[in-house]
Amino acid sequence: MNALISLHNAIFDRFERLEPVLLPTLARLIFAGVLLVFFWKSALTKLTGPFSLDTGAFIQIFPRKFEALGYDPSGFGALDRLIVYAGSYGELILPLLIVIGLFTRIAALGMVVFVGVMTYVDIYAAKHAAWGQWFDNIAEFDPALKAIGLADSRFWWVFLLLYLVMRGAGALSVDRFLFGPRDESEAA
Repeated sequence: MNALISLHNAIFDRFERLEPVLLPTLARLIFAGVLLVFFWKSALTKLTGPFSLDTGAFIQIFPRKFEALGYDPSGFGALDRLIVYAGSYGELILPLLIVIGLFTRIAALGMVVFVGVMTYVDIYAAKHAAWGQWFDNIAEFDPALKAIGLADSRFWWVFLLLYLVMRGAGALSVDRFLFGPRDESEAA
């Protein structure tokens, strides 16, 4: 039994030493592969130029207000426009920062807030769609139920982002290059 425990400890001690490099880098790679293009495409549907918004931006971010204004974006005030610009540029800049590992914790925290707001808007704007809920066993669109596991998938996104908030970008990042190792486990 002691030999089995020693073997177990020897194997998993090696895995633990890889964690500071492997897991944050893998988290950023997964984010790049799964969400980077998603957010960039979404941002580009809102912008027609660096300082001009598409009318679709207002319906995506303020769907009920846009409808109440008769789909006329001129009814939006300066604060509303600032929110739309911030959301649009946030979808471009924050994912890029995460992928390259620059100010990763701040960017990941910003994305957690962004995903929360985005999910709220998606659910609030949906008038006839079933968005699912946690533990409903719907992980993606289910045509038979006409439901999408939005809550489930967004919790996965947030989990990935919270890992980066808690752990940082890891050893293979711009953060590490600019600011050095965060602790002894990254120094090796």
